[in-house]
Amino acid sequence: MDIEEEIRSLQLDSTEDEQSNGLLTDKGNQEAESVDRMEEDAKEVEVEPLPVKTEQKVPQPIEKPVEKVEEKKKRHLNVVFIGHVDAGKSTTGGQILFLSGQVDDRTIQKYEKEAKDKSRESWYMAYIMDTNEEERVKGKTVEVGRAYFETETTRFTILDAPGHKSYVPNMISGASQADIGVLVISARKGEFETGYERGGQTREHVQLAKTLGVSKLLVVVNKMDDPTVNWSKERYDEIESKMIPFLRSSGYNVKKDVLFLPISGLVGSNMKTRVDQKVCPWWSGPCLFEALDGIQVPPRDPNGPFRLPIIDKFKDMGTVVMGKVESGSVSEGDGVLVMPNKAHVKVIAIFCDEDRALCAGPGENLRVRLSGIEEEDILSGFVLCSVAKPISAVSEFTAQLQILELLENAIFTAGYKAVLHIHSVVEECEIVEILQQIDLKTKKPMKKKVLFVKNGAIVVCRVQVNNLICVEKFSDFPQLGRFTLRTEGKTVAVGKVMDLIPSNASSSAA
Repeated sequence: MDIEEEIRSLQLDSTEDEQSNGLLTDKGNQEAESVDRMEEDAKEVEVEPLPVKTEQKVPQPIEKPVEKVEEKKKRHLNVVFIGHVDAGKSTTGGQILFLSGQVDDRTIQKYEKEAKDKSRESWYMAYIMDTNEEERVKGKTVEVGRAYFETETTRFTILDAPGHKSYVPNMISGASQADIGVLVISARKGEFETGYERGGQTREHVQLAKTLGVSKLLVVVNKMDDPTVNWSKERYDEIESKMIPFLRSSGYNVKKDVLFLPISGLVGSNMKTRVDQKVCPWWSGPCLFEALDGIQVPPRDPNGPFRLPIIDKFKDMGTVVMGKVESGSVSEGDGVLVMPNKAHVKVIAIFCDEDRALCAGPGENLRVRLSGIEEEDILSGFVLCSVAKPISAVSEFTAQLQILELLENAIFTAGYKAVLHIHSVVEECEIVEILQQIDLKTKKPMKKKVLFVKNGAIVVCRVQVNNLICVEKFSDFPQLGRFTLRTEGKTVAVGKVMDLIPSNASSSAA
């Protein structure tokens, strides 16, 4: 396959039905087929929307200026770097910033000296992304690093997710904001195997990325310059052959939504320019920058109801919130709503990347300065939304769940407790009732009521949380309606919100 075909295949619309992938197998692909069935079932459920009181005194968002500004801008993509610990995610991200001119030689020399003083000579590129002292001392990314760079056609926001299993909740936060994923795999002898084996973060990160809506993957086989690899085609082919079946079983259409390529993040080979044929004579595909430029922007609706899940907040000449616009547009001067506490606020300033903007549309990572609310009255997981069509706030909902792998001796039944991750919300939850089990063969609900289920089962159940949370039905807003359940540091289930259950608490919340 030549370069043009590879790029064209990667550009196909991410909304194309993934069930058309005829390469899925029965056992290995139960999860992929189940997730697809969940999408179909979620669409079939028709529930009247919750009544929401609105106040007319606050002006609605102004949308016209957004189109004028966006015409002048490059397209924008959010890229999350995922993979096992020590695969080279931060180093690759740092190298991208250096190659795109975001970091100068003097800064690189400073980081090189700092890394050498810590006897960590090969970590200096990672210091560009790993900015706090804890990360530099441990050599592990803890928080989701954020940076920006541009190519001739595209503005990119890099989200550098931690690879260590202790920080998977932070990885979930990063992946939930992403449009596409770069899965970094180490080709070094033994390192790929460690990440790929049962319990390795390569597997969990792929499954989480798919669940969280990352529909396109660039799989970069890193450390190809390592002495144990030496740009070996055999090693590259071995990794590719093992990853492809797993990616399929996780729900990815490998032919249309995945592209493999070899790189060296430390020295920058096959990143901004194609690798020298003398170094790697067998590779004729694109370099990383070309592959990123070739990815199509996912469909977005700038005229939909405004939704910005808040991932962080701080004080800076007022209250500032951070997050990614999932739907709609926002302009300076707009009156908007903070949910679930129904606080009417005004947008004082918008910052996109590092620059101030008059307005911004979907897909943009923003810092928004607000008036009318104190910083302590906002929590991560709250949502900035339009006044005319605010997001629903509930403490209970109906969901379709795919059980992945429960902890040993655990039984999934009414009363089962876990930690719910949905967009930027992290809340303890409880399964109130299993309503029905879906037959995996017929894809229809079983007539017999079940009290408990095992690994691999798909169930429809009622989920309850302690506090009001902002969620949407998956059929209306996929990014705000898909979630994971985790217990004791392990992802045990993935699901989609099918219906919102009104409660006395949600209807009387101030």
